[in-house]
Amino acid sequence: MCLTALCLIAGIPTLAFAQSSASTVAIGDVHGDFDDFVSILRHANLIDKENHWSGGKTTFVQTGDVIDRGPKPRLAMDLLISLEQEAPKSGGRVVPLFGNHEIMNMMGDLRYVTPENYASFANADSDKRRQAAFKDYMAWRDSHAALLAELPQPMEMTEAEWMARHPLGYIEQREAYAPNGIYGKWLRGHDAVAQVGDATFLHGGISPATSSMKLDAINSRVRDEISTFDSVKQFMQADGLILPFFNLQEMVGVAQAALSAERKSRMPSSSQRQDRLTQFLGFQDWLMVRPDGPVWFRGYDQWDEQKDASQVDKILKAYKVNHIVVGHTVQKTGAIRVRFGGKIFLIDTGMLSSYYPGGKASALLIQSDGTFTALYLDGQVTLLESAKSSSGTSVLEELSFARSGN
Repeated sequence: MCLTALCLIAGIPTLAFAQSSASTVAIGDVHGDFDDFVSILRHANLIDKENHWSGGKTTFVQTGDVIDRGPKPRLAMDLLISLEQEAPKSGGRVVPLFGNHEIMNMMGDLRYVTPENYASFANADSDKRRQAAFKDYMAWRDSHAALLAELPQPMEMTEAEWMARHPLGYIEQREAYAPNGIYGKWLRGHDAVAQVGDATFLHGGISPATSSMKLDAINSRVRDEISTFDSVKQFMQADGLILPFFNLQEMVGVAQAALSAERKSRMPSSSQRQDRLTQFLGFQDWLMVRPDGPVWFRGYDQWDEQKDASQVDKILKAYKVNHIVVGHTVQKTGAIRVRFGGKIFLIDTGMLSSYYPGGKASALLIQSDGTFTALYLDGQVTLLESAKSSSGTSVLEELSFARSGN
């Protein structure tokens, strides 16, 4: 295979391309931009006008970060859930992968959840439930004087402050991402990395530090870490240390304070509690939150084409693939970026353009003959040509044929 000159066909609202039974389509970060997500799915012939699967035997890989920032994360997740169920009926497959934002929400790291996101979870009982949660919080605070004295940052808040930090829909949002919640249960069945054909797909990337791990081992490790987090949170709730709706920052503060209070004999000592809290407080070293882990790594965007080419080759060789496809790092040009001679594809093009100026929806089409094509709503670009060029029409000729309307 060889890289071609970029062949942009612009200004065509509907583009024709042959999508074989073995083709793969990958879409990167959605971030709650449901409308553009639907548009690019239709453009890639994966869904029909009623948003049902129409991709036949295509494999569709979504590389994570469906949620946060944008206005309609629930609709985007609901669509993925339905497509995952529908695709196999036609011989297709939908492979949703973890992004760092999915893991953050499961852990209660809510820095990028907007009031509009919370509001999408609100219902007729939300105000009543929020009032009840505040009463539970006040009762918890009144009964944990020794623990509160050890907190690095005080948790004392007026009712108005607490309500501002817990808008309508907050309680329901936390329940939805819990292990048995409507989205939490679905997300916990995801993988961090998938291999389709001769390409590996994931959110951030496989770093040199993790390239000795097999793909199955990476996925098992991430799932085990999520399970450990869930288990520790359940232990802390059962022990009365936290309430179910506490966020990650509050959990960390309480865990640190509880260990400090035990050391000072302000709380009864418990070896089990010490072990579980110490285990939890080491989460920064967990693979799913490490900067060099599969959902956070950004090296492929930053590496030097010449100096780091050998690192790319070693990683590809370790997994016996020819390409790696990742999202996570927004490409400033708003276009899918090809690196290291077609070995790395960076597909986060800032779909949520209201947040990422210049961003746009995109999809990466990988055809069975090895041709890689970037699909945009206003055109398409051949990124990597198939090695097959001996007879018949070339990829460029096929694109010209599609453009002419013949």
